[in-house]
Amino acid sequence: MSVHLHDHTEWTDQLDPISRELLEHRWPDATKVFSARGLDNYVKGAAALRGLGRGHELVDAWIDGAPQVAQEIGEDVVGELATTALLLASKTSGAVIELVLATAPTAARRLADGALFLQYLQFLNTLVAQAPRGLRPMLGQLDALFGQLTLGGLRRWATWGAQAHRTNYEEQIAYFGLQSKESLAMLQKERKGTLLVDVQRRINMYLRALWGRDFFMRPTAGDHESREGYRPFIEDYFIHLPDAYDAVDGNAGTVDATQLYRAAAAHAAAHVVFTRQPISAESLSPWQMALIGLVEDARVEALTLARFPGLRPLWAQLHTVQATQQATAGDWLNRLARALLDSAYEDHHPWIAQGRALLAEALPRIQSDPHDNSVSWEIGVQLGHSYRELTQGPAFQPRTDLQTAAYRDDNRYFWAFDGFDFERSIAAGYEPPQQLRKQVNLMEFVNELEVETAGDDAQEIWVLGTELFPYEDLGVSFNESEGREPLLPPVHYGEWDHMIQLERPAWATVQERRPKAGDAAVIDGILTEHRRLIGRMNYILDAMQPQGVQRIRQLEDGDDIDLNAALASVIEMRMGRQPDPRIMMRSVRKTRDISVLVLLDLSQSTNDKVQRPHAPPLRGSLPPEGAGSPLGRPGERAGGQDQTVLDLTRSACALLADAIQKVGDPFAIHGFCSDGRHDVNYWRFKDFDQPYDDLAKARLAGMEGQLSTRMGAAVRHATAALKAQRSSKKLLLVITDGEPADVDVRDPQYLRHDTKKAVEEAGRHGVTTYCMSLDPRADQYVRRIFGERNYLVVDKVEKLPEKLPVLYAGLTR
Repeated sequence: MSVHLHDHTEWTDQLDPISRELLEHRWPDATKVFSARGLDNYVKGAAALRGLGRGHELVDAWIDGAPQVAQEIGEDVVGELATTALLLASKTSGAVIELVLATAPTAARRLADGALFLQYLQFLNTLVAQAPRGLRPMLGQLDALFGQLTLGGLRRWATWGAQAHRTNYEEQIAYFGLQSKESLAMLQKERKGTLLVDVQRRINMYLRALWGRDFFMRPTAGDHESREGYRPFIEDYFIHLPDAYDAVDGNAGTVDATQLYRAAAAHAAAHVVFTRQPISAESLSPWQMALIGLVEDARVEALTLARFPGLRPLWAQLHTVQATQQATAGDWLNRLARALLDSAYEDHHPWIAQGRALLAEALPRIQSDPHDNSVSWEIGVQLGHSYRELTQGPAFQPRTDLQTAAYRDDNRYFWAFDGFDFERSIAAGYEPPQQLRKQVNLMEFVNELEVETAGDDAQEIWVLGTELFPYEDLGVSFNESEGREPLLPPVHYGEWDHMIQLERPAWATVQERRPKAGDAAVIDGILTEHRRLIGRMNYILDAMQPQGVQRIRQLEDGDDIDLNAALASVIEMRMGRQPDPRIMMRSVRKTRDISVLVLLDLSQSTNDKVQRPHAPPLRGSLPPEGAGSPLGRPGERAGGQDQTVLDLTRSACALLADAIQKVGDPFAIHGFCSDGRHDVNYWRFKDFDQPYDDLAKARLAGMEGQLSTRMGAAVRHATAALKAQRSSKKLLLVITDGEPADVDVRDPQYLRHDTKKAVEEAGRHGVTTYCMSLDPRADQYVRRIFGERNYLVVDKVEKLPEKLPVLYAGLTR
């Protein structure tokens, strides 16, 4: 699918000239928020609405509103918005549908969640049947309504008006237009204290300040009939908070809604950070499950308070139960919850004292392994067994005996009914446990047991400040004797945000990985397969060889007299002719002074099979004239169509490395992929100071394609490696099969602009960056990133092994 508007003429030709002109004007903004699929749906939606025959104003409202909705809550809901508009066509007028589309950005901004927006669209479908005259005035007041009501409150307010004025259309219009007293009275009744959408940004910043990482939050609406369900929960690794909170009574006075949001978000974040494993509910009674959940709440709060003790008053003020309450099992639960959190709370009952003693006894174990929640299971089961014996309390009622602290979630997060889905956690942006690098002293390093089977993905790596040598001190360190290079610490780079026109400092993290070794014979086999190509290239490579000292003759001013030229001039004088004055010569040392770094995109897409394209072979800025002529007609490759992009990239690197090796230029071959901004993987298959030997070939043979393409951070890291070279000319050759993209970035323009900034930074440090793209659609972005004369698009990917060495010859001659 294309991002060019002219590729959608099948649909745009159906639009009125006014709508077509507006679409052309809005298209650049739409490409920033829609994917190629989303842009296709965007144009088709405009054509479908034009087919209703309700005038161009309806289509114009769609063209204006759909990108704003996508920017607020994602493009996935835009298709449902178009479907709703088409369904309303049989129920109401075009002016009302136009108003639905025009106010959709307001609803998206105030609801701030795709699921709630879909519920809002369902509500509109219901309301148009219940109060057809009320929909239009309500949409006219939508900004004011969503400024005071949640979605549940809006539905209750609208349902009351629809039922009260079912047949009186004038009163219906007045009610939904906020013109009647009963409308304002119902609005005041349903009004909530603070909406999440108004404080969500502050809560996000609050959690980031605590934990130094992002948490993903969504608003959730309670049951709009009974107002129940306003309780936080964690699902699919998203923190769901009520879409509105009122101020509540605390044990030290009134707690405002913002403080309540902070308490709920901090408690849920503690679960996300410390509750890493599910708890089995097998053979447990509901009472035991309630107690285990309560102890797990206390465990994660104890771990959090060890880091942030200032959270204790925030949480403690929301526990309002008193030591005299014992009418229900819920009272005992809430007394225990308060006792485990608040040391100032006095409750001397033996069962409460037992809970406090068990948690205090387990604290060292909890702190030593903060992710082990088996202690919660053990304490909860033990308290469940002693409850009847020590309290003689009433039986537990699961539907009514709940914790009353308003900030605590419902604990569905950690019960192992369905198990944890790792793929869903990654899709939600949940960060798996990061590898811990610990600096230790010599005795800790020597005495600790090493896990010999651990690889680069070990949970913990201990780092000694200096190389460690054997006791015999043979001059060879353990790393050298085992052939293992020390892992470098992560490097942080800034990243350019084109929306705010500022660089986010230390935003992306590059982690160098040790490349896996494959079979070096694979590289030798590639060279054997392409021996004809290598033979045709030999004389190009010979011409590129440094020629040592050369004499430049026929100079008027030089270092020495050219005897042959001087003798010829004397003869000319004797014959009465004008002699040639250029009788001097100079000795010049001809050398090459260039360092080359080849940076390979090793994302998941390089595992795709090569498809035969239907396009011209090359576009963009070609190498200097004549660079490719000696190769003549390209040779055929057996089985080329069965190869992947990675296979062809490997073959091209093998031929290029062989060519550079013959010329003698210092060169390096690096690769990268990414898994979000915190984990940009970087491999050095061959570095400048390493020989191109069997080890380097084995690394090239072992490279794999995986994850995504955060190119800007990789270009900055490669530039840092080139800056350390002393060559007067430095070339960074980027080979990629697609545009910059990553799992945590939705805006397709974001990483393009960042990579462009990285290329500009490289140029300021004397590094020339050139891109060879294998994406046949790369023209739309690669020119803007690398410059008019610094890229080449290879449409026929199977020709890459032939083109890359020739490109190198043209760039470095």
